[in-house]
Amino acid sequence: MTRQRQPKSIHQEEALGKVFEPQLVRRLATYLKPYSWLVALSIVLLLITAGLEQLSPYLTKVAIDDHMATGDFKGLVGIVLLFIALYVALGLLRVAQAMVTGWVGERVIYDLRQEIFAHIQKQSLRFHDRNPVGRLVTRVTSDVQTLSEIFSSGVVVVFGDLFTLIGIVIAMFLLEWRMALVSIAVVPLMIAATFFYRTRLREAFREVRLKTASLNAFLQEHLSGVRIVQLFSIEKKTSERFANANDELREGHLKTVRLFSIFFPILELISALALALIVLRGGYLSLNGVISIGMVVAFIQYTERFFHPIRDLAEKWNIFQSGMASAERVFNLLDSKPAITDPEEPVHRDHLEGRVEFRDVRFSYDGEEEVLHGVDFTIEPGETVAIVGATGAGKSTIINLAGRFYDVTGGQVLMDGVDVRDWKRDQLLHHIAYVPQDIFLFSGTIRENITLGADFSDESVREAAKTVHADHFIERLPGGYEEPVTERGSTLSSGQRQLLSFARAIVRDPALLILDEATSSVDPETESLIQDAMQRLMKGRTSIIVAHRLSTIQRADKILVMHKGLLRESGTHKELLQQKGLYWKLFQVQYKRAA
Repeated sequence: MTRQRQPKSIHQEEALGKVFEPQLVRRLATYLKPYSWLVALSIVLLLITAGLEQLSPYLTKVAIDDHMATGDFKGLVGIVLLFIALYVALGLLRVAQAMVTGWVGERVIYDLRQEIFAHIQKQSLRFHDRNPVGRLVTRVTSDVQTLSEIFSSGVVVVFGDLFTLIGIVIAMFLLEWRMALVSIAVVPLMIAATFFYRTRLREAFREVRLKTASLNAFLQEHLSGVRIVQLFSIEKKTSERFANANDELREGHLKTVRLFSIFFPILELISALALALIVLRGGYLSLNGVISIGMVVAFIQYTERFFHPIRDLAEKWNIFQSGMASAERVFNLLDSKPAITDPEEPVHRDHLEGRVEFRDVRFSYDGEEEVLHGVDFTIEPGETVAIVGATGAGKSTIINLAGRFYDVTGGQVLMDGVDVRDWKRDQLLHHIAYVPQDIFLFSGTIRENITLGADFSDESVREAAKTVHADHFIERLPGGYEEPVTERGSTLSSGQRQLLSFARAIVRDPALLILDEATSSVDPETESLIQDAMQRLMKGRTSIIVAHRLSTIQRADKILVMHKGLLRESGTHKELLQQKGLYWKLFQVQYKRAA
């Protein structure tokens, strides 16, 4: 099959421009709308918690100035009991708030993951040609998991930190405005430090996401192809390439570590400076009788508390920056429009006759190099047509266009006289069964791999398997039709997998059957069984066969000979041999090889 041209490295991520963070935040916030009342409840709990937390330093001041300084032990006991009640209430509030926030976060991530997976399934094959599986897996797993941290311990908790900061500032100004001004004097330094590291942290986390996706893509590809790696003894070279990718990811993480190893000590230094100013200014005012010792102690506690939410916000900034890097990737994926879309007013037909027509069809995978150059042919209902030609002639491209896996770049493909672009794609594919050369089986059971989740009766499944002679090996399995199938069907032979793909097609009773070199993986004995099943299957049904072995298509009603994207010959096996053209040459080459 002619493939689309790929970029230099399929593992390289697409380049993204600078993202305006508020736009991302607003878009992420839309996922909270279905749970707005729970978010509101969580914020109310945070407000109450932030308010109650400011009572502790004030109670400390009262304990020192009003009871300890006067020797009032009974009053001191009352303050201690208030302390206990306060922290019990705060504990219960924090538990309730954490449970509500966690539940909302997990629900949002569930919704987002469902949306991404559904969106990926809607994309055309052109999209999947350009995006390696590892990259898409990264989007659905690690990128979404990073966003989970934003929803479960980021956005709502940030509100809590902000409320706490506001509460502390209000409490300090109500208590003693001169001391409050000293406490917040270092805030400009902290803001300057935060903005200095902001851009650097954003780029560092973006780089980590890029390298993670690249590593996942490499792993998926090479683990899927581990048999080839071992057969050609390239384990050492593959390990070296993995080590390079792993090293790049490590360096990306180390960059974030270096930034935070500098950033947090700077925050601690600014915090220590603020505390020193409070002790100095508070001590001076206390020695001059302006404020009490309890007031100084209260402000020391408020100052320490003031920097706790700031440090917490800095840590949340870590999560936030990593989440923004993931969000821009996720939304870039969600913003990609499917290349194959249904028309606004699709044609609706309950029955398909199976007439296929190509009118001056032109096609290019990359928008530059054409692989079909004006192909014309018609397949009448019930006809069996074979397509032959050298590798790269355009055979597989024709069947991709017939099923509208891609859209033509010129001309028309018609099904029952209607352009395939005017059909609703799901309805069109409902009438088509496709048996590929490379069989893919899913983890599950034999029955599930035949039905693929559709609601077919046991009788229909068994009849389909019997038609293609798959029942012989299925009934010998310990579990029969409920026998577990491992990933990709690795415990089954290639012939058995091929037979299951035939049963998968037959059970759907399609109007159009497409076979892409469907007997290539079958031994001669099994092939004879399948040839018999194919004849019965194709009777009265439009069938398109892509074949390399000409011996398998000699009974076809018509044979189309493709050469370099052009339809060069058309006729029956006997007619084409008499013409002594391209088909005759292909037949002679294969005949000599067989001999």
